[in-house]
Amino acid sequence: MLRPKIPTMPTPTGLVSPPAVIEPTAITPSTPVPPPTPVAPAPSRPVVQLTPGTTLALVGAGTAAVLVVGAVLVSLLLAVAITGASVAVCAVVLRSLLASDAKRR
Repeated sequence: MLRPKIPTMPTPTGLVSPPAVIEPTAITPSTPVPPPTPVAPAPSRPVVQLTPGTTLALVGAGTAAVLVVGAVLVSLLLAVAITGASVAVCAVVLRSLLASDAKRR
């Protein structure tokens, strides 16, 4: 019923050139290249000096980061706990409504 039509290969238009012929070439050994002369190393980066002020700043930044991450995690845990408690309350209310409806019949 539904048969796909297979397209025919179109014929090339314009000038068609024959494929290029690649001829093998002989490998001739060359003279050895002298090793490069050693280059003086670039000056290294300056060493970071930890003064009491920078140490205090690093400790303060680390403490702030830990406190922020802890607050976010605690708030997520609290949100999950509140959601679970509200679902439990809804389940108890529905159970009591269904039980009282069954007692009346």
